[in-house]
Amino acid sequence: MRVLIIEDEKPAAEHLANLVHRFDPQIDIKGTLDSVKKSVEWFMNHAHPDLVLMDIQLADGLSFEIFEKTEVKCPVIFTTAYNEYAIRAFKVNSVDYLLKPIDFDELSSAFHKFKLSFGDHGQEKYAQLFDQILNNFNNQHKKRFVIKIGEHIKSVPVEEIYYFYSLEKATFLNTADNHNYVIDYSLEQVESLVDPKSFFRINRKYLIQMEAIDDIITYSNSRLKIELKHSNDADAIVAREKVTSFKQWLDQ
Repeated sequence: MRVLIIEDEKPAAEHLANLVHRFDPQIDIKGTLDSVKKSVEWFMNHAHPDLVLMDIQLADGLSFEIFEKTEVKCPVIFTTAYNEYAIRAFKVNSVDYLLKPIDFDELSSAFHKFKLSFGDHGQEKYAQLFDQILNNFNNQHKKRFVIKIGEHIKSVPVEEIYYFYSLEKATFLNTADNHNYVIDYSLEQVESLVDPKSFFRINRKYLIQMEAIDDIITYSNSRLKIELKHSNDADAIVAREKVTSFKQWLDQ
């Protein structure tokens, strides 16, 4: 059996590989990839494996983008730390996922489930199911965020949010009328819940939407500096490895 691991955190990738070999030492791990870009290139230039273990959040975007850019001819077990909407979609469509931190029993159960569910026709069956998964996922992006103001609770529509940002181990949102509210999510969680067509993760600190951009300036080391509305933060810089995908996002 040939398995490919797509995971952007090295310790997590090594942990998965150890669990796979514990399940069956004869499994051939074809490689470990850490980004959407590398994964797309790999699938275009290699024979597809029997199964892929794929994290949802990768260094340069959500792994669903891989399926939009190339054909994946094999079943996938997704891994996630907190993507509640993807988890719901997988349950509806009987496609398995592993919730981090992953243990051996969960991985074993997922492997057995895929063998029973897909058998010798795994690729054909999975191609049909993934279309359903992607449709469910795209239709279930978060539309509002609940915030607390003293003893009061307010619901903020996503359309009114300019950007999300991390500050001193907390996550905030900034609104079109220039209010900042703390929210009970990590920035990674927010990224997995909002529509990637509307918001882009420019770096570890900021997740922004287009209306929040005042100006884009060429910066050192092939990076881009973003001047955000309501902010003078010098850290609003598009990481070098994200510049190409950022430009594609702007041009959609």
